[in-house]
Amino acid sequence: MLKNLSLRLRIFLSMIFLVLLASVLMVITAVYQYHGEAQEYHDERLLRKEHTVKDQIGYELKNRTNYPIITKNIPKIFKWHNFIYELADVHNLEIKLYNFEGDFLIASSASSLGEGTDLSPERLPQHILDELKKSVDKRFVDKTIEGDKTIQSSYSYITDPQFKPLAILSLPYVQDDEIITSDLNEYLKWLSLVYLFVLIIAIALAYFLSKYITRSLKTISERINQTRLDKRNTKIEIENVSEEINTLVQSYNSMIDELEESAVKLATSEREQAWREMAKQVAHEIKNPLTPMRLSVQSFQRKFDPNDPDVYTKVDEYSKTLIQQIDTMSSIASAFSNFAKMPAQKNETLNVVEIVRLALDIFNDDHIVFNAEREEIITTFDRTQLIRVITNLVKNAIQAKSSERIPNIVVSVKDDKSNVIINVSDNGVGIKESNKYKIFEPKFTTKTSGMGLGLAMVKNIIETYKGNITFTSQENKGTIFTVTLPKT
Repeated sequence: MLKNLSLRLRIFLSMIFLVLLASVLMVITAVYQYHGEAQEYHDERLLRKEHTVKDQIGYELKNRTNYPIITKNIPKIFKWHNFIYELADVHNLEIKLYNFEGDFLIASSASSLGEGTDLSPERLPQHILDELKKSVDKRFVDKTIEGDKTIQSSYSYITDPQFKPLAILSLPYVQDDEIITSDLNEYLKWLSLVYLFVLIIAIALAYFLSKYITRSLKTISERINQTRLDKRNTKIEIENVSEEINTLVQSYNSMIDELEESAVKLATSEREQAWREMAKQVAHEIKNPLTPMRLSVQSFQRKFDPNDPDVYTKVDEYSKTLIQQIDTMSSIASAFSNFAKMPAQKNETLNVVEIVRLALDIFNDDHIVFNAEREEIITTFDRTQLIRVITNLVKNAIQAKSSERIPNIVVSVKDDKSNVIINVSDNGVGIKESNKYKIFEPKFTTKTSGMGLGLAMVKNIIETYKGNITFTSQENKGTIFTVTLPKT
């Protein structure tokens, strides 16, 4: 369904989605961070209370007791001067003590933990004893959930003044998240307001940005729809656009250049077709007067009698008939000659690499390979004539392909200090030794069709520009034509 939406709407929706996604991720991150900080706060608070309680117990054992400091005297020591109850009230904690076998020794009042807390004296579970023994710092925290309350119970050793283990201290701690939850709710409220404001800005920005991007694309689309092969097309000129849009514009402008070249080729092809049709018509028109001329000559030949008194009259009639038909042929030839005159050759400064590549574009053949020593090789030549030269040479290479192997036609352009060198090579049937000296002669051809004027015309064009064309060939291996043109 998304692919049916316009590009502008997809850009707009994508930007809004990204903002909403960022908002959701920010909220999730904030909640996760707050919960982590809350847990870290409770863990540190319990640890601080535990250290304080153990410090006060150590002070009591060292300075205020009259009993021998051994495990079985723990209940007496902690009841002395109500020490355990004062300690529990000061820290708002329930304090319980166990011996190392997990047997209960003494506990403070449970009232400080509120109702519903089960702190009845009991033996420590075995898994707590096992965890304490395995612990390096002789400390273990057990977490339980009762209703909506989370209780952390800390278990650790207390020692006598000589740092000998004396008993196991248990400190239950009820986590109160009310303040932290309130802070989190306040933070989320402000975050929601900020992101609502950001969302409004993002909607406006997405609207104008999508409109700006698609405006250039709309211009390009309209120009493409207006592109026609039969008329001159204008290039697109758009300023201050992104790199991608600029690339698209350049591609379109390049396509326009190629389209114009294709139009020229098409026009050339149409002209060539017109020439062929006209040649057929001329041949037909020439044959028409030849027939009565032949009949007149044959009739004169049969009926000629030197002794005929009307012989001069008859000769005069025959002559008039022949002269009339000859005049007809002469007028046809003159008309064809005037129409067939080659246009004046132009001296244009050309990039030979570009023109050769352009000439090869008309051949839809994967077996043609083009190589250029450099991207720009400049010389003075007639653009149309150069295309004609390359076209003829490549056509000959294609027609010379061998049925025994895959065709491989290579067209290359290179230069030296004073010349441009164009090579057209193939791996075709090659040229027989007996035909090599006749290759550039008019009307010579080894093909079943054609008049044999192609290479003669190519040679004439090249020599007009003071260049030369040569070839090397091996029968059944291939042929290489080399065109050398002066740079100036």
